[in-house]
Amino acid sequence: MNTSTSPQRPPQVASAELRPVTALRGVGDALAQKLQKLGIETVQDLLFLLPLRYEDRTRVAAIGSLQAGERAVIEGEVQLTEVAFRGRRQLLCRLSDGSGSLTLRFFYFNASQQQSLARGVRIRCYGEIRRGPGGFEIVHPEYRRVASDAPGDVEPALTPIYPLTEGVQQGRLRQLTSMALREVANETIRDWLPASALRELNLPSLREALDYVHRPPPDASLEQLSAYMHPAQRRLAFEEMLAHHLSLRLLRREVQRDPGWAFQPQRALMKGFLRSLPFKPTGAQQRAWADIERDLAQPSPMLRLVQGDVGSGKTLVAAMAAVRAVEAGFQAAVMAPTELLAEQHGRNFAAWLAPLDLEIALLTGKRSSAARTRALADIASGSAQIVIGTHALFQEQVEFHRLGLVIVDEQHRFGVHQRLLLREKGASSGRYPHQLIMTATPIPRTLAMTAYADLDVSIIDELPPGRTPVKTVALTESRRDEIVLRIRDACRQKRQAYWVCPLVEESEQLEAQAAEETARVLAEALSELRVGLVHGRMTPRDKDAVMSEFKAGSIDLLVATTVIEVGVDVPNASLMVIENSERMGLAQLHQLRGRVGRGSAESNCVLLYRPPLTEVARERLGVMRATNDGFEISRRDLELRGPGELLGTKQTGLMQMRVADLMRDADLLPRVQQTAELMLAENEANIAPLLRRWTGRGEQFGKV
Repeated sequence: MNTSTSPQRPPQVASAELRPVTALRGVGDALAQKLQKLGIETVQDLLFLLPLRYEDRTRVAAIGSLQAGERAVIEGEVQLTEVAFRGRRQLLCRLSDGSGSLTLRFFYFNASQQQSLARGVRIRCYGEIRRGPGGFEIVHPEYRRVASDAPGDVEPALTPIYPLTEGVQQGRLRQLTSMALREVANETIRDWLPASALRELNLPSLREALDYVHRPPPDASLEQLSAYMHPAQRRLAFEEMLAHHLSLRLLRREVQRDPGWAFQPQRALMKGFLRSLPFKPTGAQQRAWADIERDLAQPSPMLRLVQGDVGSGKTLVAAMAAVRAVEAGFQAAVMAPTELLAEQHGRNFAAWLAPLDLEIALLTGKRSSAARTRALADIASGSAQIVIGTHALFQEQVEFHRLGLVIVDEQHRFGVHQRLLLREKGASSGRYPHQLIMTATPIPRTLAMTAYADLDVSIIDELPPGRTPVKTVALTESRRDEIVLRIRDACRQKRQAYWVCPLVEESEQLEAQAAEETARVLAEALSELRVGLVHGRMTPRDKDAVMSEFKAGSIDLLVATTVIEVGVDVPNASLMVIENSERMGLAQLHQLRGRVGRGSAESNCVLLYRPPLTEVARERLGVMRATNDGFEISRRDLELRGPGELLGTKQTGLMQMRVADLMRDADLLPRVQQTAELMLAENEANIAPLLRRWTGRGEQFGKV
């Protein structure tokens, strides 16, 4: 992707920024390969490998002033060194400084080490102070001998602790970062940000920030550094968020530069579709559709994200967009993350579109060879007007006749690259299809503007009429028998229930109940009920058969793994039991709970857990009990898990922040967006080197 249309020449990049790390003394090919695992290929990369934490080795503490749990530098004279056998062989060294004494304990040692710690030797050591059998001790301290008449120099700055990879020790990384800082000491490491942005935020220059974070002065606040709230850290976090935001803005601009198809519909098909529905779209659905309809009429590709809570009716809006595409003479493709969701969409679309006599093709990885061959032929010929499938849609064998609209469901399950691959498959005559992205993982609007900066955002914040909030309780697994009775009562009232387990087979390691074993036990306890089982290892045909029976009411209780997390719509189901709920994230629990409460009957969700609960698990279950609001749950999930997991970016490379944290640094986001606007308008030549610094080739990921 070309990130600049300005005739201005990009500024000259300082040599140290692109110099390979092998240019540093002592870095050969073997060490370079190990450093590459930390993302270090250039001298500049070393500067942006930031410490995880810091240790204060700038002063020597008196042994008599130490407290358990702190890490400290101490210096003293060896009083006694001996090998002891207390359960295992160990070397014990008694050290005294006049104010007190403590023990140095070594489990791994040799004769030379024992001799070096002879009585009367003076040493300086560093480690964590612990309580031992004979008072304070340090286990395997870092230490060195010092002259008895002239104490050695203390460290001039706080000691950084870096992330490690096999074969690279902390001391080596500290040496390398010191060399990198010296390399650029006499050169200019370019500050690509507008000076006005730094002034308004009162942030230091890049060089000042790097010096500080790698070698904080002795009086630096460890508390502030640990919280990543020092201005030097904030300076780097701001630049990193800006780089990621700009990469998405450039992606959006690049995609929209490509010509698209302006849909000029006849409207008769859409009117027929809306007349045939047994319900009226909600106001929120109509507002989202108005945004989409306006985009589809433009000659540039639509890039729109529709956010909506579980059960808010995003699929209907997607179907309306697909009808508009067909009405304009194009094909529409719907990509779902799982076979089960693709099959559910297939059923919904088939039911809604039956009066219109449109042909729908289903393409998933596990379809029979004959069915797949037929589907591929129908897609290529154009007789299949709407194509629904999993990631199988962008495989090489799939050729569309005239793809005008790409719909991606559950965006957080896919990466940016995957939906761009499907977009490329629709390229025809130099034109590209519209893109509609859907997610049932609502995120705060400010975060959405940064995380989805390549997309316009529409929100469906209204549930269809008749939906009742689901009541949620958390119970220990010791009350399982009570839950079984509740299932019996619900089914006697002609309702249905889910029982969700996280595993297919028993696992001693996870200590979780397996779905197959649970189904057997529940079938014995509830012999008068019809119990079904569905899990990810079943064939699509078998899963479909069980789900169809459950939807038809032929199964009372469905035992399932989390394959039913999305895509299952059974309005008669009013009770959800989630086993081992303490092991699941908030977003997943909320998605599972969304399988009930889809009808007018009062619905309940029971979160079974195995005590003791961790603090995080306790918070999660508390949030689930307190609210049904997907946006509030998403906000709390962000706090507990971070945005990378929630936004589905861990597998894509996008938003993999080295310094920034989108929740912690959320107050910087508005200024990130303003600075991005400024750079795009006035400093575009600075953008490419900024992206190289933080995202590697990120500025080019718009073209796949």
